[in-house]
Amino acid sequence: MRLDRFLSETTDLTRSLAKRALVRGEVTVNGELEKKAARHVASDDEVRWEGRLLELVGLRYIMLHKPVGVECTARRGLYPRAVDLIDLPKAERLQPVGRLDVDTTGLLLLSDDGQWSHRITSPRHRSAKIYQALLARDLDDPDEAVARFAEGIMLEGEETPTRPATLTCHGPREVELAIVEGRYHQVRRMFAAIGNHVETLHRHTIGPLTLDASLEPGQWRELTAEERELF
Repeated sequence: MRLDRFLSETTDLTRSLAKRALVRGEVTVNGELEKKAARHVASDDEVRWEGRLLELVGLRYIMLHKPVGVECTARRGLYPRAVDLIDLPKAERLQPVGRLDVDTTGLLLLSDDGQWSHRITSPRHRSAKIYQALLARDLDDPDEAVARFAEGIMLEGEETPTRPATLTCHGPREVELAIVEGRYHQVRRMFAAIGNHVETLHRHTIGPLTLDASLEPGQWRELTAEERELF
C-alpha cells in the first residue's frame, strides 16, 4: 500500500492532506523521516504521524442497541445516525446490516465487512428477524391473524404477498413476529393490512443472534468471534 493511502486509511487526513503532511516532514517510517507518497508500506513497517503510531483498521462487527430517534442511514439528516453512536476509528465506514426505522428500537448490526453483511441480508439465507410489537388495539381474532400472517400478507403497493411469517400473541396487544424479509416498514405495514397499528416496535433477534440484555439503548459492543461465525 502506498504511504499516502496508508495515512488516509489510518487518520482523518485525505490523500492530498497526507501528501502535505509528508512534505512538511511529519511522517516517519521505522524511525526515519519519509517524504515520498509512493513509498510502499509493508505489514511490519512502523509508521508514525507527528509521533503517533498508526495502525490499519481491520474489519469490525458491532452489535448496537438502537434507541428511538436514530436513523440507519449513511447521510446526515434530521436525526442522529446509528454510526454516530459508535466510538471507533473510522466509524463512518461501518454500514448497518439491514435497517430499523427511526421509531424502532433494538438489535442493529453494523460492519465494514460487506460479504458478511450480505450473508445476513440476502433472502437466500433467510435469517429470521424477530420483533416485539405493542399494537394500538386488541386483535379482533388472534387465531385468524396468526393464519393470515402464516399465509403471507398482501401489502399496499406491492405485487406479491410477504413470505410466510410467524405471529405469536402474548396478550391482546402484545405480539411477537418473525419474518425472513426486509421490505420497507414491513412489520408496520403488515399490521396495517389487517386493520391495526403498531405503537412500539423492538427487534431483539436476527437469525441465531439475540440482543445482549446488558446493553442499554444507545450502547454497543463488538461481536465475539463465536457470534461472527454464526452467520
